[in-house]
Amino acid sequence: MKLAVIYDSRTGNTEKAAEWIAEGMNGVPGVEARAFSIRSADEAFIKDSKGVVIGSPSYCALMTPEMHAWMLGSAMNLELAGKLGGAFATEQYTHGGGDLVVQSILVNELVLGMLCYSSGGEYGLPYIHVGPVAVNSNMEAHNSLENYKELFVIYGGRFAKKATELFG
Repeated sequence: MKLAVIYDSRTGNTEKAAEWIAEGMNGVPGVEARAFSIRSADEAFIKDSKGVVIGSPSYCALMTPEMHAWMLGSAMNLELAGKLGGAFATEQYTHGGGDLVVQSILVNELVLGMLCYSSGGEYGLPYIHVGPVAVNSNMEAHNSLENYKELFVIYGGRFAKKATELFG
């Protein structure tokens, strides 16, 4: 089963988080997951995918303008309706709006007819209620994107398990 992770990234942090999610997905037997920038997305792979996770850095507590334009444009042609959808974000500093980014992506996925997944409390700790968010060290020296790797890998694995449960 194919799963895709699609992201916008300005500093490489969201790209790294996307790769961690794909790593977690690929840890589930029978799953082939790949991560794509919105600038180089493999449309055929995405159309064949049963699930798509979309991520963006927080830009003024919103997804980037480029991601929003992509969701209103290119994403409309990717046959996303009926697919399992998820969302993630990265942010420059704690409380930088990452949760709002995740929520706005999920709302766009619902409008596209996707089935949204968060993992919530289904698997217990760590709870990921709407989607994972990572803080990088660009603005906070005490923080590091690497601190969040395990969370993103776990989320990817959970997403892939739910996709295989739903779509076999």
